[in-house]
Amino acid sequence: MKPFATRLLIVLTVILGVNYLAWRWLDSLNWSAWWIAVPLVLAETYSLIDVGLFGLAMWRIRERKAPPPPADATVDVFITTYDEPLDLVMTTALAAKDIRYPHSTWILDDGARPELADLAARHGLGYLTRSGDWADKPRHAKAGNLNNALMVTQGEFLLILDADQIPQPDILDNTLGYFNQRRVALVQTPQYFSNVPADDPLGSQAPLFYGPIQQGKDGWNAAFFCGSNALLRREALMQLGLAGYVTEVERGVHRALAGARSAIRKARRSPEAADPLVAGLLDEVEAATDAAREKLKAGGSLSEITYDLRTKVEGAVRTLVAGNFAALEADLAEIAAMELGSELGTPEPDQLDGAVERMSQRDWSPLGALGSVQAVLDAVSVERPDEAQPVMPLATISVTEDMATSMRLHSMGWESVYHHEVLAYGLAPEDLKTMLTQRLRWAQGTIQVMLRENPLAQRGLKLGQRLMYFSTMWSYLSGFAAVVYFAAPVIYLTLGILPVSSLSTDFFIRFIPFMVVNQLLFAVVGKGVSTWRGQQYSLALFPTWIKACTTAARNVWLGRPLGFAVTPKARQAEGNSWHLILPQLVAIALLLVALVVGAVRLATGLNEPVGTLVNVAWVIFDLLILSVLVKAVRYKGFTPDERNVDAVHR
Repeated sequence: MKPFATRLLIVLTVILGVNYLAWRWLDSLNWSAWWIAVPLVLAETYSLIDVGLFGLAMWRIRERKAPPPPADATVDVFITTYDEPLDLVMTTALAAKDIRYPHSTWILDDGARPELADLAARHGLGYLTRSGDWADKPRHAKAGNLNNALMVTQGEFLLILDADQIPQPDILDNTLGYFNQRRVALVQTPQYFSNVPADDPLGSQAPLFYGPIQQGKDGWNAAFFCGSNALLRREALMQLGLAGYVTEVERGVHRALAGARSAIRKARRSPEAADPLVAGLLDEVEAATDAAREKLKAGGSLSEITYDLRTKVEGAVRTLVAGNFAALEADLAEIAAMELGSELGTPEPDQLDGAVERMSQRDWSPLGALGSVQAVLDAVSVERPDEAQPVMPLATISVTEDMATSMRLHSMGWESVYHHEVLAYGLAPEDLKTMLTQRLRWAQGTIQVMLRENPLAQRGLKLGQRLMYFSTMWSYLSGFAAVVYFAAPVIYLTLGILPVSSLSTDFFIRFIPFMVVNQLLFAVVGKGVSTWRGQQYSLALFPTWIKACTTAARNVWLGRPLGFAVTPKARQAEGNSWHLILPQLVAIALLLVALVVGAVRLATGLNEPVGTLVNVAWVIFDLLILSVLVKAVRYKGFTPDERNVDAVHR
């Protein structure tokens, strides 16, 4: 009965939502106040798309049975760390060592701490840090750490754990059996935090995501890697790395050929290009470049293409150098003759200076252009000298390696599994600053992936997979919609300007049923799990989401550095944190002022009673949303007696 009820609610939500939005666009816009009317209807359209994508995920929600017993396999357990406290890392490492299924445990220390290496050796644990090949090369944060470890270990499967995620002894027994299916490359389990009180003031637990949402994505074969508490098949990762290697080399050749053609065309504008010898050489190199581009399109050998073109360019450079050397000898001979004439007392006025000036102004751009072409081709190397290692199995295109990696695996035909059982217990942020740092990094990484490898245009993905990945990326655009949702009631209560033509019966009979059914859908798929805290933070953190979008866009489009901040695993120094939520405090102040001004305007007849009532309710809802941050600022950290033991179980 439940799948039927869920799908019925999804259909009703979409129908009622489309009915409401159609009316909003066609009949209700207050064009005299277009500056708020249009942003509001755009925000509502954004929200309906978000609801539709959520409904699509819930349409195929998948509750898996226990996997079969695992076959014999070799497993490497990777514990990634950078600067976390040693006792924390060792607690996780020793718990990993006690996992029942036979395995090897490795501490991947990106901080290269000798004291941690000593502790690992003392307890019989593997210890890895970056090799010297990474010096002065891009490190790619956690992805680089894992890629480095992949090249020096051999396990068929990898269990990846963050330094604070303490695994249960049966984590491999309960998950490794999924890999009996040959095409399964990833098994993701929930991330659950043991230091979160029942009221979860920082919104760290994610029962909706690590539950119905991931189960829904699983139904579309789109459950994705979340960075920790996940098992991956080495073969799939290495295949991914090799495919990426080939792609990067091909891109390098394309860029080199485009750069070569551009350099040659610029050289043609040089006065020296009028020389028949120079013009002929440029024609030869350009023809060779065009031929190389055609061979590349036809799938020719990259090494043969670049070798043939490099040989042609080297020959042209030698010929051009010889020609320029002959001209140089002639100029020097002219100068020597003029100097001899000067000794005999018969120099022509300014003749010597003119000859020297001609030499100094000789345009060497054709030779420079061919030299540039030669340098560009030399830079196209199968060794990828700009990277520490040519093959990078885990994606390095964002500050979070997980989503891009799993999306690429899915595009190559591999499958994923979401196993809905808590098998590791981690530590959540215990202060607002740390939480904001963590959420910003997550959002930045997701937006980077969307801008660099948008799943809607990703080759190899099925339609459902495209939409499941896009829905997660789309959700981080909510910050822009939230600004409009906070501004609209303030504008009406203080200025009397409605973004709709009127709050008529048409509005209520369309809007209220849509909202009621939408909340019913959340209640049904949530199975009684509270989703209110998640709804609060999805809107209350609007400055964080906006910053993530703008900084990620500047990074992708303009090359601005983004950086990578490791989430601290201990509570940060005590202090005043109110400045961290200044935009939200301004919003709260404006909403409170709007309530007072709206009451005054209602009493004086400047505002309509119905409009005032609707917008007062809207303001109260907005204040309830933002109130979570007041509690977050005042949160003093976790105490053991507050532990929320209601873990999510399969």
